[in-house]
Amino acid sequence: MRLCFVVVALLCLSSGLLTSPYKLLSHQWSKLILTYHWPETFCIKEGCTTKFNYWTLHGLWPDKGDMCNSSWHFNASQIKDLIPEMEKYWPNLLSKGPSMSTVLWKHEWLKHGTCAATLEALNSEHKYFSKALELYQKLNLDGTLRKANIVPAQTHYSLEQIEMAIVNYYSVKPKIQCIHEQGEEAQILGQIEICFSKDFQLINCEKNEDDYWSSLNDILTLDTNTTGYYMCDENTPVLYPPLETV
Repeated sequence: MRLCFVVVALLCLSSGLLTSPYKLLSHQWSKLILTYHWPETFCIKEGCTTKFNYWTLHGLWPDKGDMCNSSWHFNASQIKDLIPEMEKYWPNLLSKGPSMSTVLWKHEWLKHGTCAATLEALNSEHKYFSKALELYQKLNLDGTLRKANIVPAQTHYSLEQIEMAIVNYYSVKPKIQCIHEQGEEAQILGQIEICFSKDFQLINCEKNEDDYWSSLNDILTLDTNTTGYYMCDENTPVLYPPLETV
């Protein structure tokens, strides 16, 4: 009987049926993507309204893997001390109240945090979310763009202007994403990704053909058929829309 139990246990382990909080997919990620989104553009796309007039945090994503451990459930009590800061800088732009922000945080943890947890510095909910907030504050994307005189306005910028403002300040290339409204001659600035190595050093964000179709973008939307963001076209003017006033 004991021998049978050992055999069954070994078979379960080999097939991945026995899990723990540290049981993750075999593929390993190599970099982290700190992703900002511009709330006004998000709401143009989703038909919502926003009060946020600064870049908010979308997530901290390993470049490979998602939903690495579905058994490692999100527990908001683990980040209770971070919630005031998260509601300010990492809000759910679709929510109609602070209590709904946990929908986004749960999504980010399950899809990305459980993969990032292979790194000791990110191997708990608290470590993951606090590190994302730390990097967000350290970069201060709003301030960086303002220093280059790139501010929300009804005038247009070139993609090169926006990219060089970031390159000149951080010395790395970002990935800049837009949406394109039908009938409009300009694309709308929507999302900016800035990349880090596993030791949290800034590195270039690589661009590849898949980015143009947003196949890897993490979009939390009302419309499940949305195409999300795509890589901004370098030859099309970019609108950085100001907050719509009611």
